[in-house]
Order: sequence, then structure tokens, then C-alpha cells
Amino acid sequence: MLDAADAPWQSLCTAGLTFKLIHAILKVLRLSGDSRGTTIVVKDYLDLAALGTIADLVPLRAENRILASHGLKALSDARRPGVRALIAVSGLEPGQTLSSTDISYRIGPRINASGRLADAAIPLKLLLADSHADCQDGAAQLDTLNRERQEIDRKVTEEATSQLEGMLSSPGLVAQGDWHPGVVGIAAGKLCRTFTRPVIVLGREGDVAKGSGRSVLGVNLVEVLQTCHDLLGNYGGHPMAVGVSMPLANVPEFRRRFAEGVAAKLATQPVAGELTTEISAWVTPEDVSNQVLDELELLQPFGEGNPEPIFGLKGVVFDRPVQKFGEGDMNFRHTLLLSGGRRLGLLAWRMGSRAPEPGKAIDLAVRLSWNRWQGRKSAQAEVIDWRFSTSR
Repeated sequence: MLDAADAPWQSLCTAGLTFKLIHAILKVLRLSGDSRGTTIVVKDYLDLAALGTIADLVPLRAENRILASHGLKALSDARRPGVRALIAVSGLEPGQTLSSTDISYRIGPRINASGRLADAAIPLKLLLADSHADCQDGAAQLDTLNRERQEIDRKVTEEATSQLEGMLSSPGLVAQGDWHPGVVGIAAGKLCRTFTRPVIVLGREGDVAKGSGRSVLGVNLVEVLQTCHDLLGNYGGHPMAVGVSMPLANVPEFRRRFAEGVAAKLATQPVAGELTTEISAWVTPEDVSNQVLDELELLQPFGEGNPEPIFGLKGVVFDRPVQKFGEGDMNFRHTLLLSGGRRLGLLAWRMGSRAPEPGKAIDLAVRLSWNRWQGRKSAQAEVIDWRFSTSR
């Protein structure tokens, strides 16, 4: 008998399960001679299956990888007017090849913002609409809601960070405040990356604490929550992301037992939650050729279970100060001049305060990709971290 934990549908999100159900129903209809089995084409729903699969942070392996890969091509074709409007309002170019990052950080958040702050039916109506005007209005509305969500999320993240900084001896962190439960999931993700450990962020609805959790590789959040189930009202999700609710009075005890549950998981997998950046390969800037970037694209889509490779660039020397940008100069960019007149653009998010000085040899941890803009493409390296070089 097949173990439920190993079942092929175990890692599918709701969008993936729905797609598989549609596929099965159409197959039954065809076998029974029902004309709907041939007039409805299951591939027409690949774009929606990919949207849900990537945005829901399920592992992009096996069937999820197939759905995401083929669905991204369908999304790039943008045959749905609503999808075209979403692509435009997200700052992406019509007709460009979309990546999983575009879904995770641009399109997905705009869809989710509506359900968190207003009416979840708004993106549904947008995706079903045929009228160009309706699609433009719906996409603009989602963009406005997303901006509101970003401001609320910034405040929640700041307040939760301040709260958790006094708890960093714990392997698993729980923050709770008078926050809107619909926006705490994004804050949980940011805090999980910042503190490199599982994080639960709980908002409040009356006497109920409700929120979301995000995890690190090796710590199954669903299994950790099972050890605290007697304290909870409802919970569910998958190993890397969960939703949870409980009586407000249970939060202190839940915080203690959640930390114990995470510690037990880490004890069996000591590598999980390690605070180092794993380098896939060490290269030089000159090694970043067009062929390498093209071949890296063949490995997409990247996401949970198929992380984007991180490369180390050794002995890089900036010949001039970096250009800082964003609120409070929180980000920086720079351009490395390579042989043959080639250029490699460097982009670093939230690292403006610790930007490298010119004239000193450093090693960079980067993600390599093509940067596409207005029909052109150029080599780009997103800086993840840096250190003073040991190679010179």
C-alpha cells in the first residue's frame, strides 16, 4: 500500500490538485463519449495552476515542476486579458518570458493583497473578465491594494522584529501583536529569512490569535504544530508554510512548545538552519558568459525544492563607489567592466549600509541571470552577501 507521505499528490497545492481533478474528470467524460471531454482543453488552465503552485511555495519537483514550467510558458503568452493586465501593472513587459521570481514577488502579491485587505473576489473577477476596461480597472485596484499592504507589512515587520530581537536564543520564534491576520504571512517570510529559523507571526481577531508561519529547510512546520495541537484551534499548510489560530491566552505556552518542537527537529537534522551561504561553484566575473546565462535558464523554474544556484565571485575590486538607491539608500548597484567591452551589472537589496568600498578585493555570493528590459537583455548578478577576499 502507498504511504500517504510518499503519495505523488502530497506536495500539490490546491491549484495543482484542482488541475489534476479537472484532468481526471475530462478523461472520464471522454471515455463515456461525453462531448465535453474533448471540447474542454485541460492545457488552457496551466497558467492558473502555475500561478497557484509557485505562489504557494510548494516544492518545485516532480509534477509541481512540470506544472510550473509549462504554466510559466502559458502565463508568458498571456492569452487571458486579466493576466495581461496583471503583467502590465506589475511592471513587467508584455511578451517577456516570466520566471518564478516574477510570480513570487510581483504578480502573486498583487493577487493576494485583495484577499488580505479587501475582497478575494476581485482577482477572480479579473482573471475571468473579457473586457479590456474591466481588466485594467481590476488590475489597478489590485495594485493600489498591494501598495497599502506593503505599508502595513512594513509596520508589522518592524514591530515583530523589535519583539523577536529579545528572543533570539530560541530556535523557533513566535511574534504576536494587534496586527491584521491577513498580512502577517509576508512578515513571517521576511523574518524567517532575516533570523534563519522558523517563525510564526500571529495577528489578533478578538480573543483569537491567528496568523502564518514560514520555515527553513529541514524543519517541517506541520509536524512541529502537531506537537502543539492541543493548544490550537485550526492549523494547516505544508512543511514550509502554515496557517494557524488559537485562543489568545494560549500564545505564551505555544511559544514555549513551538520552540521545543523546532529544537527536536533540528536535533535530528543538524545541518538545517545553518547560518552560512552555500556556494554552488566559485567562478570569476569573466566566466559569466552568455552561454552560461542561457544554460542557467534551462534549470528554471527555481523555487522551493529547486533553489537557484548561488555562485561565488573571487577577488572582485570595485573601481569606484557604488550607486545607492531606494528609501534611505537601502540598496546599491554597480557595474563591473569585463574584457571585450562586456559588462556585468551588480544589484544588492537591503545592503546599502554595508556596501563594499572601492579598491579592496572582495568575494561575492551572487545569483546570475539575464536582466530583460525594453526588449534588451544584459548580464546581471544579484548580490546575496560579500566578504573581504582571501584570494589575494
